[in-house]
Amino acid sequence: MKWKEIKLQTQLYLISALILLGGLGSAITIYLTAGDDSDSAPDFENSKMYMHDLELYGGKANVLANDLRHWFAGLWQGKSLAFTIACITVFISFVLFFVAKHLYLKSDSVD
Repeated sequence: MKWKEIKLQTQLYLISALILLGGLGSAITIYLTAGDDSDSAPDFENSKMYMHDLELYGGKANVLANDLRHWFAGLWQGKSLAFTIACITVFISFVLFFVAKHLYLKSDSVD
């Protein structure tokens, strides 16, 4: 039974490494091929009149929600997409590595 748990730990380590290599490789490829991060919002969304109308109809919370929406949409295009993928990849790989490490420690304490 102990051999199955060690085998599972090894598999999790391998999957973690493959995710890290694949994700960081993809992030590097996206970064090198992506164009410049230009503001993709239409010109009217940057105007003072539009911002005034947003605040008039929804208050400061509406302006903040609009800014948050533009920021979040910007994470998924251009070079910022590469950074987003790199961060998600490192997080997922770390979680798998952490689970594998604690799986090993848990099996040692049982015996």
